[in-house]
Amino acid sequence: SNHAPVGVIGAGSFGTAVANLLAENRRVLLYSRSPEKVNEINQSKMNAGQQIHNHIIATNDIQDFCHQCFLIFPSVPSSNFRNMLRDFAPYLRPDHILVHTTKGLDVKLDSSENIFDKKLTFEPSEIQTMSQLIVQETNVKRIGCMSGPNLAKELSQLQPAATVIASKFDEVIKEATAAIKSPRFQVYASHDIFGVELAGVLKNTMAIAAGALNGMGYGQNALAFLLSRGIREMIKLGTPLGADKSAFLGI
Repeated sequence: SNHAPVGVIGAGSFGTAVANLLAENRRVLLYSRSPEKVNEINQSKMNAGQQIHNHIIATNDIQDFCHQCFLIFPSVPSSNFRNMLRDFAPYLRPDHILVHTTKGLDVKLDSSENIFDKKLTFEPSEIQTMSQLIVQETNVKRIGCMSGPNLAKELSQLQPAATVIASKFDEVIKEATAAIKSPRFQVYASHDIFGVELAGVLKNTMAIAAGALNGMGYGQNALAFLLSRGIREMIKLGTPLGADKSAFLGI
């Protein structure tokens, strides 16, 4: 499998950053739905304000992409994730490994409903993580997620960073780590994929609050107070749902 290219689904700023990290070690196929974007990436070697590594080829051919790649990193927003899986499902095989990078949840809504509707209440069965969607929509069994403080802009500036690869399967962690780690990108392992997915989602609320504090002119005391209590709250919410609290104390 080392000779096969690694696949990245989604040519947004984060998908592009992930593709560039992978390209330091392997050949990469970067999937975009848009033929114009594919041509532009392949010709200009630029995308989302980032220089594209020479090992990357963009494509919009799902069948060829799935045929060539054995390890695939889906990097699309949670709102598009289910539809993306439905497009790819006919070509995905049980021997594929999917490691998603999406920090979000899939929420079941009727077409008339809006997530901000005050009257909405959700059953747990109506809210799913991306790994649960992959199980539902495809025949792929070996699933993982990649989550960490990984801002695309800083990665593209070659700043150092770290991430967690989480999966129930050791071979998923091993394959994904070998493909993406580098001297400037440290990779940690976890078997608690649900906890890591949940931590990646819940911390976004804290990130927004931290930005608001900053905008209001408050300093480090308020920020430290927010973050330490915020992590506690995430643990209080996450552990009854089945996550291990260590997921919220990792990166």
